[in-house]
Amino acid sequence: MKKFLIIAGCIVTGVAVLSCNRTRRNTGRAYMPDMVYSVAYETYAPTEERLSKYGAHYNNQPVGGTIARNEMFPYAIKNDSAGYTQSAAVKNPLSSLNSKEYLEASRLYLVNCGICHGSKMDGNGPLYNDGKGPFSAAPKNLLSDEIKKLADGTMFHSITYGKGQMGSYASQLNTRQRWMIITYIREKQNATGGGAGTTPPADSTATSKLTGDSTKAMK
Repeated sequence: MKKFLIIAGCIVTGVAVLSCNRTRRNTGRAYMPDMVYSVAYETYAPTEERLSKYGAHYNNQPVGGTIARNEMFPYAIKNDSAGYTQSAAVKNPLSSLNSKEYLEASRLYLVNCGICHGSKMDGNGPLYNDGKGPFSAAPKNLLSDEIKKLADGTMFHSITYGKGQMGSYASQLNTRQRWMIITYIREKQNATGGGAGTTPPADSTATSKLTGDSTKAMK
């Protein structure tokens, strides 16, 4: 019996050694090959180049003429002298702002415009600061008669393409946000002009607090 166990042990050991040394040529069957052998994607590889290998052509751009949901129609007037003149005929699609829009327009103005034109729209923002700032030329006073007479469309054209030392804000503000800022400026002009202008909404207290906090932050 002992002799039999020794022989059996030798056989098992030999089989195990031969199995470990055998080179496998067949990996077997995969139950879900699409998951086992997934297509490898390089994270930062250009999408167009990657998809072209599979016969797909995509340039990451939306179809021409499409507009994002809830977005206004794009501004079609060109950035030239003729376009600047034509912009005066463009009407502001936002006749007024509700309390929520007013607060958002106030925030957008302070973030994008207040640094130059000032939180009071008097052209004395931190970048000018009575001539003590890095800008030697004073920005436009948005409460002046010159700006009050400027057409809404011309203001929009200037914000979209830039004017003078002011650069374009088309990449920072979408179409609706630009119109909101213009409407906000008009309401401020009317409120400080003593005329029959639009008064700020009921949430003006919250707006004043927001203006004060943002002004402190810019200082």
